[in-house]
Amino acid sequence: MTSELISIEAAHKLIVDALVSNDTSPQNARSVADALTGAELAGQSGHGLRRVPAYAAQTRAGKVKGHAVPTARRVRPGVVRIDAANGFAFPALDLAVGELAELAPQQGIAMAGIHRSHHAGVAGLTVEALARRGLVGLMFANAPAAMAPWGGRKALFGTNPIAFAAPVAGAEPVVVDVSLSKVARGKLMAARQKNMAIPEGWALDPEGNPTTDPAAGMAGTMVPLGDAKGTALALMVELLCAGLTGANFAYEQSSFFDDAGDPPGTGQALIAVDPLAFGPGATERFAEMVRMIDMQEGARVPGHRRREIAARVRERGVEVDTSLLHEIKALIV
Repeated sequence: MTSELISIEAAHKLIVDALVSNDTSPQNARSVADALTGAELAGQSGHGLRRVPAYAAQTRAGKVKGHAVPTARRVRPGVVRIDAANGFAFPALDLAVGELAELAPQQGIAMAGIHRSHHAGVAGLTVEALARRGLVGLMFANAPAAMAPWGGRKALFGTNPIAFAAPVAGAEPVVVDVSLSKVARGKLMAARQKNMAIPEGWALDPEGNPTTDPAAGMAGTMVPLGDAKGTALALMVELLCAGLTGANFAYEQSSFFDDAGDPPGTGQALIAVDPLAFGPGATERFAEMVRMIDMQEGARVPGHRRREIAARVRERGVEVDTSLLHEIKALIV
């Protein structure tokens, strides 16, 4: 399969043009393009340009409302309820970051709950945005059913990422971003697009058997990270993101990968903490831990490798399969 390199700026424009041509407002298209190019810069291509054809199909079908405007309502002094209005998640996440950045320094801690949302992409980018505003950030996001409870066979939980970021005095933020499946489901989508096999141990087919076929894995269930511990955490995310916010549980959601069905109605929960809430010196303490990790040969601070990847992508360009590039360009009218 052949590929091409395009600059990050060209990739951003390509995404905006493709979405605006497919019933999306320019403002929403720019927010989505920021998130998808951010994913490419983070080395998470499964959440990058590969999402554009599915996104465009969903806006055409009305499964995603491309002109939706998210709204925020402060229901308690430190609590914000955000309605993504069945649009893309990213404008709602942008709104949440802005609200939390204002509230957390006032309250010490603040929380945003988002409902009627969509695919949240790389959760680490959202919490990193909070960290760059001087706040400790936590994010939980649910997604369409892809994992069964431990010991079961019917998918009830999404791959449900958990992300954390903290500002560090004199250094880049620490960013932790984990999917609760062994690998992100987007890796199966990418393998299917490339007509490649997946390693055994990533997914199970609809009969519960290990598979190397990405299509069978997407039709079946994902293997959880850490076995029963992963599904326990996935349950926690479902309760935070749907039980708490009023969004759909994973098993009530339609797919992110096609234009069939109603809007998925996912949920996200974000918490921001002012590191000064317990007194001065927290970011310096964070820096002390970072230094201790850096002192160990072979150890790596979570999030720091992303800077190397981003620098390389900015210099070299985004590598895109030629067939995918043609597919996206064909969306532009």
